[in-house]
Formats: sequence, structure tokens, C-alpha cells
Amino acid sequence: MEAKPRVAIEALTPQVDCGRFPAKRIAGDTVVVECDAFADGHDVLAGVLRYRREGDRRWSEAPLALVDNDRWRGTFAASHAGRYRYTVEVWVDHFATWTRDLAKRVDARQDVRVDLEIGAALVRAAARRAGGQAEAKPLAAWADRLGAGDADAVRIALSDDLAAAVRRHPDRTAAARYAPELRLVVDRERARCGAWYEMFPRSTSPEPGRHGTFADCEARLPYVAGMGFDVLYLPPIHPVGRDHRKGRNNAEIAAPGDPGSPWAIGAAEGGHTAIHPQLGTLDAFRRLVTRAREHGLEVALDLAYQCAPDHPYAREHPEWFRRRPDGTIQYAENPPKKYQDIYPFDFESAGWQSLWKELLGVVRFWMGEGVRIFRVDNPHTKPFPFWEWLIEDIHRTDPDVIFLAEAFTRPKVMYRLAKLGFTQSYTYFTWRTAKAELVQYFSELTRSPVRDFFRPHLWPNTPDILHKYLQDGGRPAFAVRLVLAATLGANYGIYGPAFELCEHQSAAPNSPPPASEEYLNAEKYEIKHWALDRPDSLRGLIGRVNTIRRAHPALQRDDSLVFHGVDNDQLLCYSKTAAYGGGDAVLVVVNLDPHSAQSGWTALALDALGLGADEPFAVTDLLTDARYAWRGARNYVSLRPSEQPAHIFRVERGAT
Repeated sequence: MEAKPRVAIEALTPQVDCGRFPAKRIAGDTVVVECDAFADGHDVLAGVLRYRREGDRRWSEAPLALVDNDRWRGTFAASHAGRYRYTVEVWVDHFATWTRDLAKRVDARQDVRVDLEIGAALVRAAARRAGGQAEAKPLAAWADRLGAGDADAVRIALSDDLAAAVRRHPDRTAAARYAPELRLVVDRERARCGAWYEMFPRSTSPEPGRHGTFADCEARLPYVAGMGFDVLYLPPIHPVGRDHRKGRNNAEIAAPGDPGSPWAIGAAEGGHTAIHPQLGTLDAFRRLVTRAREHGLEVALDLAYQCAPDHPYAREHPEWFRRRPDGTIQYAENPPKKYQDIYPFDFESAGWQSLWKELLGVVRFWMGEGVRIFRVDNPHTKPFPFWEWLIEDIHRTDPDVIFLAEAFTRPKVMYRLAKLGFTQSYTYFTWRTAKAELVQYFSELTRSPVRDFFRPHLWPNTPDILHKYLQDGGRPAFAVRLVLAATLGANYGIYGPAFELCEHQSAAPNSPPPASEEYLNAEKYEIKHWALDRPDSLRGLIGRVNTIRRAHPALQRDDSLVFHGVDNDQLLCYSKTAAYGGGDAVLVVVNLDPHSAQSGWTALALDALGLGADEPFAVTDLLTDARYAWRGARNYVSLRPSEQPAHIFRVERGAT
């Protein structure tokens, strides 16, 4: 009968829903795995962390080290994007237990001759486990000297050399292994950190009233890259339906020349793999993707799984849509809102399998045209199993593809989508404007188990959302939200040029609470001509903030976020640090009041900044280059929003 493991293993982390879903990390990360491991009695334990890339048959191992109170830790490097598996194995280390007790007996001046014989048997067993390896002979020789009671037997028994040799050939016959094996998804660097710029291609023409083209987008690339963005995100670029086309400001009837909503996808010219003819050709799109890369930009495309009434799918695959009793296809609704220009797919139809394959093919088509990032429209309105299947299929062959979930919905639904495979997700940041709610929400995102699977992506505005804070706060409000988004989150984006030009007019400015978040003259329904060189543009501030982000590793991660005290509820103070990058530490103070100057005294958590209790240090404002000498936790700050709504300080230890 085989020996039963005596070791219990519990509370292994990271672990998402008992191993049902993989945790997430970034290529190059050191993955820290911890567990509780203990056994009956007082024997010493040993263990290893086992890990491998999926597809590899051979496991690698790293030692587990005792942290404290039966908590153990091991690490491995996730060197490449892809999927990994990991577990831990722990066993009773009889040799280490023996040497521990032998040392106590020697210190107590006890007779240890019998103990040395016991040790000799343990070392001989290790020699047998070494087999034909070079270490087998030295182990056998040591065992003989221990068994013979050699004058140096005690020294040999307690030597580091012997301990290391035995440790390399442990007895794991009764080892306990954690089950099930846990999974890890490792994404590429862009998944961890990136600044996104959303832009409607049809609004890029330098001539007012003319439909923009991909060539016009290409001419706009220096403008976007000059502000320091990493990703250029384009709303749908497909033909726009004509049946039930929406007019300006979401009017139910379009006037002649109204371009309709880009999200009403499909017309006689084609569907999800076709390009709006006024934008250009597929060759022109390929050229845009190439030119964007030359400017340091990746192009992200919108993935909107829905159709205009005149999409070819509606004619060729009527089985993919839900029909009403009168035989007509059910259009999209979110009562009281109606979207007569959009047909949702029926994922419960008899033809669901062919529908899934077709939609997977849409992703692979655009991947073939050089797109590796997709912003997914309303994923929470499609079945969970569909997304898990699609994303896993893509990542099996192309682990570098990034999926951003635009899921402004209930928290548990958002988290489920992240667990299913979405690389990043929109958040509630848009609606978190007060100090207490910002602290609570971002503590949840960065300090709870949520951080193992959910990567937040912060947007102060979108084509659908103009928050009341931006409607009422003027230019300072936009500056405040920019700094918050770009420093609270390693991933953030803006819908421009509406953001940098501080577009703040609501479609219903005097509506009762909750205020309307629709833009007046929304770009979703018309072609805009933007005056990019307006003197009040935030273009310069955006460029400065993105330059700071690129220069400071601390701002390129979310896991080191710490909130600090400040005795004014209109001032928010927080820091991020990075062990690499020279021990980079950035401290941010933001005035949340866009109308009035605010001041207060900080109560810094100095240990989070690597500072002593009364240690002098310097802070340099990276927005203005102003330098201040500070000491200890209590320091004075004052911010006037019309001049400077925030400080982004570089913390310089040992400098005054």
C-alpha cells in the first residue's frame, strides 16, 4: 500500500474561482505563487513550484521558501505571451528534520551515535535516488563516514554541502500535490500599459463637410503620435446601413446626406469584412496600419457584432436573427430607447454554430490585415460561452491579440467577462468623481483578488458618454479627469478630438437627474470638422502627461497604487512605485474641484514611498518642473484648477 501524503496544501494563490478561470500576468513578469502547507507533528517540510507553458510536456520547478506561519512562496518568470499551468508539490523532508534535531542533541551534549546511523541511512537513500549521476558516489561516501562514526561525522552531518546534495535528490514518494493544476494567461506588454486615442475616420477630412478617408487618417497620425498615444482606436469602418438610418442627434428619420451611425453595420457594399467605400480600399487600410506603426501607434478596430437591416447577413442568413410574430426581424432595444437601425444576432437560434464560426472568421479576417487589438462593443449582450470559445480559439494560435471589453454593466458581469478571457475592460471610472468613491473603487481594483483577472481601462469620455462633471466643470474638469485617468490607470483612453477640445455641450443640459450624458450634435450621427489648433486645446497637457507616463515605470502598472491621507476631501493623493527603473516613485495630488482653489496637509504613508519617519526628501513636479523640499508625512499642497489642477511629483529620496 502506497504511503499517503501527510501534507495539507491550502489557499494557493493566484487562483480565480477555484481554478475555473486563469489568472493574468504580463510577459516578463515574475509570477509569485503562495500557499499554506503544513503537516501533523513537527517535521520539516520542503516543496517546489511546478510550472510549464501549455503544449510543453516537461515541467520546470522552482523551490518553495517558508514565508511565515506555514505560508510558502515560490516564483517563476513568465517569459513569453501564452498560456501556462502551475501547481505546487510539498513533502516531509526527513533529512532536514533529522539535521535540525541532531544539532539540538549536539548542543545538549547528548550521545548521537545512533542518530548518526539514522542519518547515514537517509543519505544512502539519497545516493540511490541519485542513480548514475555524478553525485551518487560522494553521497555514498558521506553515508559511510556517518555510519562508521567518523571523527568528523557531526561536522559532515551538519555541513551545507551535504544538505545541498541531499536536497537535490529528495524523497518525494509521499509528496502532496495541489489539484487541480491552475492556469495562467500571459499577455504582451501592451496589455499592461497603453494610452488610447479614439477617432472617427470619417471626421478627419481637412475640408468641412467632406467625408474623411484613410488617407486623411494617415495625415492625422503625427497629431495623435505627437500627443504620446500608443493605440489609435477606430470605431467601425464598415459600410453603414441605409434602411432605418438614424439622422443627426439620433433622429429616427435621416435627412439626405446624413451618414448614419457607424455601429449600424452593413449595406449593399458588404458587411463586417468590408470597408465603407468613402473611407477607401482595403489597400488603403493596410497602408494606414503600416504608417501608424511607423509613428509608434497600433491600430485597434471596433468589433461590433450587430447588423443594419440591409446587412447581407439579414438576407443570406435569416436564421441568425430573432423574428417577431409579424415575421419582421426584432431590432435592438433598451427601453425606452429604440435602435431601429440595428439588428442583434440571435445566439440561441438553431443556426448558432454557423453564426459563431462566422463571427470568429471576422476576427481572423482583420487579424490577417494586421490588426492585433480589438475594442469589443457591448460584449455583455452576447453569451458568456461564446466569448470564452472565441477568445480561447484566437489565443491558441495568436496570444498577442488584445480584446478590450466595452461593458458598462453590472460589476459581476464585467468581472465574468474578464475571467472568460477579455484582456482589459472599461470601468466605472467615468462615474467616480468624488474622493471617497475613487478610493473605494480603485482599492477594489488593485488590492483585492480582482486584480488577478481584471485589467482596468479608464475613459473620461466616450462618443456615448459626456459625464455631468465635464459638462459643468469647463476646461479644468477635463484636465482633472485626464490626470486621474492617466495616473490611476496604466491603461487609459480618450475620445478625441472632443476631449482635448473640451466638448461639453449636452443634448439635454437642463434635464432632471440623472443628467443626460448624450453629446449635442453627437459625432455618432454626423461628420464633424474639428479645429485642432484651437488655443484652448489640451493637446499640450496630454502630450506632457503621456511623456511622463513613458518615462516613469511606476505609472506603467496598477499593482503598486497606494492612497495617502490629505485633510481636504477635494484633494486626492496617491502614489505608484516600481522596484525597477531605479526605484521609481511618483506621487500625485489632484484637486477634484474644477471651480475653486483647494489646499491641505498630506498624511503620507512614508513606507509606501520607501521613506523614513522624519526623512527629508525632494519632490519635483513633472508638469511644471517646480521642485520642493519636504520632510516626513505632513506637507502642504495648494492647487488652483484654472492654473494647475494637479501635481505629478517625482519623489527623490536623499535629496533636498
